[in-house]
Amino acid sequence: MTQRMSKRITKTPNMSRSKPAGRKPRADAQRNRERILEVAKLAFTRSGADTSLDDIASQAGVGPGTLYRHFPTREELLQAVYRTEMEKLVAAERNFAQTMPPIKALRAWLLLFVDAIEAKQLIAPALNSLLGDPKKVFAYSHAQMQQAIHALVKRAIKSGDLRKDVEPMDLLRALIGVAYVPSHPDWQQSAKRLVDILIAGSRPTT
Repeated sequence: MTQRMSKRITKTPNMSRSKPAGRKPRADAQRNRERILEVAKLAFTRSGADTSLDDIASQAGVGPGTLYRHFPTREELLQAVYRTEMEKLVAAERNFAQTMPPIKALRAWLLLFVDAIEAKQLIAPALNSLLGDPKKVFAYSHAQMQQAIHALVKRAIKSGDLRKDVEPMDLLRALIGVAYVPSHPDWQQSAKRLVDILIAGSRPTT
């Protein structure tokens, strides 16, 4: 009996060593999710929010079942694409603040914000039709944007690159205003040019 017990005990370490192999699917699943979101953003931008989810799965190199496991509905995929873009914008603020002078960090972030407006323009109408009221989807991201632009402007004011009376949200409102001018298909380029105009107009007077 003692010999049998010792044999059973010696098998236990092998079982514990086999556990890390279970981590691989999680890493693969995360890569699949990221790839789906990347492809979905391009597909929605190119073909609109009604683009085929099966086509997105195919372009992402995964099966439809994999896409639906991550995003059971079109609504959830649209929300995830939008939130991912907003998370990138928030992360960029921290990265730019650490790696660029204040005024350059502000300019780089505002240019990224123009791209974020495009994502919201595409997704908001679709979410509105699916949810009826997408405000909850955008509320958290809006708060994050406010924190980011306030931090960037505060640093630029402190460094002497901007006047003390610059209102951070005015910069965002100006860019959003350009995006919603009717019959203006090339608004992104206009908005990006406006970034430099806004910064130049916010400089301290000498």
